[in-house]
Amino acid sequence: MSINIAVIGAGFSGIAAATCLADQGHKVTIYEKNDSPGGRARKFSQDGFTFDMGPSWYWMPDVFEKYFARFDKKVGDYYDLERLDPSYRVFFGQDDLVDVPADLEDFYQLLEDLEPGSKDKLKQFLKESENKYDAGMNDLVYSPGNSPLEFINKKTITGFLKLDLLKPISSYLRKYFSHPKILQLLEFPVLFLGAMPENTPALYSMMNYADIVLGTWYPKGGMHKIIEGMVTLAKEKGVEFVYNAAVEQLNIENRKAYSIEINNQEHKFDAIISSADYHHVEQQLIPKANRKYDEKYWQGRKMAPSCLLYYIGVNKQLKELQHHNLFFDTDFKKHAEEIYKNPEWPENPLFYVCCPSKTDDTVAPEGCENLFILIPTAPGLIETEETKEKYLDMVIKRLEKLTGQSIASNIVLNKSYGASNFMSDYNAFKGNAYGLANTLDQTAFLKPSIRNKKITNLYNTGQLTVPGPGVPPSLISGQIAANELIKDLKNNRYESTV
Repeated sequence: MSINIAVIGAGFSGIAAATCLADQGHKVTIYEKNDSPGGRARKFSQDGFTFDMGPSWYWMPDVFEKYFARFDKKVGDYYDLERLDPSYRVFFGQDDLVDVPADLEDFYQLLEDLEPGSKDKLKQFLKESENKYDAGMNDLVYSPGNSPLEFINKKTITGFLKLDLLKPISSYLRKYFSHPKILQLLEFPVLFLGAMPENTPALYSMMNYADIVLGTWYPKGGMHKIIEGMVTLAKEKGVEFVYNAAVEQLNIENRKAYSIEINNQEHKFDAIISSADYHHVEQQLIPKANRKYDEKYWQGRKMAPSCLLYYIGVNKQLKELQHHNLFFDTDFKKHAEEIYKNPEWPENPLFYVCCPSKTDDTVAPEGCENLFILIPTAPGLIETEETKEKYLDMVIKRLEKLTGQSIASNIVLNKSYGASNFMSDYNAFKGNAYGLANTLDQTAFLKPSIRNKKITNLYNTGQLTVPGPGVPPSLISGQIAANELIKDLKNNRYESTV
């Protein structure tokens, strides 16, 4: 039986959900608020420079392969991947940097040089991290989170203690290592999960396995090439895309969302998947009586960081930078506390610089560099023009000092993006950039539900529901939502109007 389905939002989760449903023969239309697909992974071009607007790290390549394989396709059918080596560069201070090698044996040696004896400890750590990755990415992450019973099986019960769900990653890492540089290298992947390392479950050491063993990759042309590939596949399956189509209201009757309104026009559907901001849809588009959660619930959620972003074009080639660069030359813990414990504008923040023109000569004019600068900030802080100028000046001066070159006088393009933009472009709750924090009390079935039990044909997907923030989880989230709808169809919960 074929039904008529609306998907709200053309980000990773929305396109994935739509493609899975169209593959089953359903009529699927995606309504996107902005003028192009991708959500946070949109791109923009100006003066010969092309910038990915959001995600810039390609980790967990197996998740992308698994997604395309679902349709008997391969990643290589849509874009070309290159493994970066070094994976990234870390600046700890003046003339003090570390290149993180792609080769595992070289990584062992890097840690051994920093802390004698750490090579064997790293092998044991990665073995345990691999087990967590296998359990997390194969057994847990594709579960819809409808009930704790989903996680009760022989494998998860026997492996519960090995998952270290109740142990913080900070103490878990210190069981193996003591050198501060090693600890920073291994704690940085969890910085964007939404909590201090001492409040993040050691389960997420699986991120270290993804980093060190599975590697850091780059889709030639930029991260938006993933979106282009997904859109091509979706259209092959019959998905229709409608842009500049902000949904203004969901009309509910007899516990069903029977239509959506766009530009005061009504569009009727049998089922709806929303990959738009969950809070916005609940609190703005649905009548109060039909909301699963109230505003008090949402205000009690712990959010992953927002960020200040800068898209910078430089009219010369820069030395000392790799494709990915982390600047840990200031107090790691203090900045984390300014995000999570005492939310405020950071005094002297850590920051990240992506320079894709080191790898890809199509993203900047010849002889120029493309810089994407990110400063993590506490959610809910709304930037002003003065704020943006202050922090750009701060990081450019540090960048100049640490790399030993002038940069400010060579900037020919400067565009900034902050929490206010996340709110206007994506209706992002508290201007969040990454979604809901992956804390223990917001994991799996403790996250906002994919299902709204007060509306039987509405499903939510994306970074505010399972499995959580990041590109691979969003890709998985769309598939989970689609699977739930497909399951309901098999149980004859819908009548076709196609």
